Amino acid sequence: MKNYADYDGLGLAQLVAKKEVTPLELVDAAIERIEKHNPALNAVVHRAYDEARQTAKGKLSDGPFKGVPFLIKDLGLKVTGLPRTDGSRFIGSRVDSEDSELTRRFRASGIVILGKTNTPEYGITGTTESALLGPCRSPWNENHIAGGSSGGAASAVASGMVPLAHASDGLGSIRIPAACCGLFGMKITRDRNPNGPDDFDRAIGFSVDHVVSRSVRDSAAMLDATGYPEAASPYAPPPKARPYIEEVEASPGKLKIAVSTETPNGKPIDPEVQQAFEKTVELLKSLGHEVVERGLGVDYRRLYRAQGMVSASNFAAGMRRRVELIGREPEEHELEKLTWAAYRNGGRVTGEMALYGWQELRLLNRQVLSLFEEFDVHLSPVMGTPPPEIGYVDPVNLDPKEVNKRQGKVFPFTPPFNFTGQPSMSVPLWQSAAGLPIGMVFTGRYGDEGTLFRLAGQLEKECPWKDRRPKHWN
Repeated sequence: MKNYADYDGLGLAQLVAKKEVTPLELVDAAIERIEKHNPALNAVVHRAYDEARQTAKGKLSDGPFKGVPFLIKDLGLKVTGLPRTDGSRFIGSRVDSEDSELTRRFRASGIVILGKTNTPEYGITGTTESALLGPCRSPWNENHIAGGSSGGAASAVASGMVPLAHASDGLGSIRIPAACCGLFGMKITRDRNPNGPDDFDRAIGFSVDHVVSRSVRDSAAMLDATGYPEAASPYAPPPKARPYIEEVEASPGKLKIAVSTETPNGKPIDPEVQQAFEKTVELLKSLGHEVVERGLGVDYRRLYRAQGMVSASNFAAGMRRRVELIGREPEEHELEKLTWAAYRNGGRVTGEMALYGWQELRLLNRQVLSLFEEFDVHLSPVMGTPPPEIGYVDPVNLDPKEVNKRQGKVFPFTPPFNFTGQPSMSVPLWQSAAGLPIGMVFTGRYGDEGTLFRLAGQLEKECPWKDRRPKHWN
């Protein structure tokens, strides 16, 4: 199928429904593109071609993505018969004997799983570079990062291997790679998608799972297919008003949008990103939205001090479970420098410190959420710089303090909305002078993906990105 990559997921499923193409032909087309582009990009790290072909020849679920090739991120989510490394030498490559609930829902949408995508060790960094799996590269320029921690997913989708792929976001890990690779990425409301049954690593509620995609409608349709309440979930989100796929075509009306480029350290962002932000503001005004300059109004030093205690203790507790599973402590050489430091530091956080951090976050989240009593949406850039080169944020070789310093410069905007649990989307509106994507992040009220999908649909029409083609495409 020569024009396979020109279609989004729903477009491919429509071809299958009309019997113009078979699921097996789509799988073979996806495999051809993976084998062509993956040697340069390192996006797909586990292949399941034989299993995919068998699935494609069998009876598929009659969901909205029937027959569409799909990839799962190699972090957290279980897929029967496939290895899961979490990007770590310590864990190694164990094969899962069951699907996670979200995997089952993905399958019910009709997709065909071809394999797994690259991720940094335990998803810690905003770049996908690990000692175990190696660096994942941007299809726009292989010398630059694909973002993280869903960099493999984003690189695979942006290069046309698959039209959409599983991704997850704990501090920006859907939105950052979407911005780096010129894709649409929605970080959904906390617990909108299921996390079970083995969801200890979701205990603090920062992380969510969804997809990165080239079209807005694919993201909406997949969330319609997967985003319904999980019986055992203790924190079911507010119900949606109507199917998200309908929201994409609906007018957002006149929105009141707060806009800001304030950074936690108070330093200015890269001039190209600032210029792209200002173009976005003008675009919003031209569409009839009310735009007001307003920051989050939160003490960032206090916010990140609290988050640091909570995240450190949560990571140490998660590592304790891995130690119990394997039966021994990790040796220092089995973890990357940044991961080792996070593990050791997390073990020093007392129960009092962890709970104090939780209390602080609750109070500070109230301040952030209060902004949305006045505004419908908040806008900032996704990143403080265009996508940097591979090695600039290097968790394998750099000193951990330097890694975190550089991450603060490159990725200053996304984490607060993981703390509050709000939906937040990366929209690929612009490009740098060097041809690298620059994304903008729009955040909505808690539980209100509908407004964001309506706005995204409007922006996709006004500033279309579907025909932009990266270097690794043909």
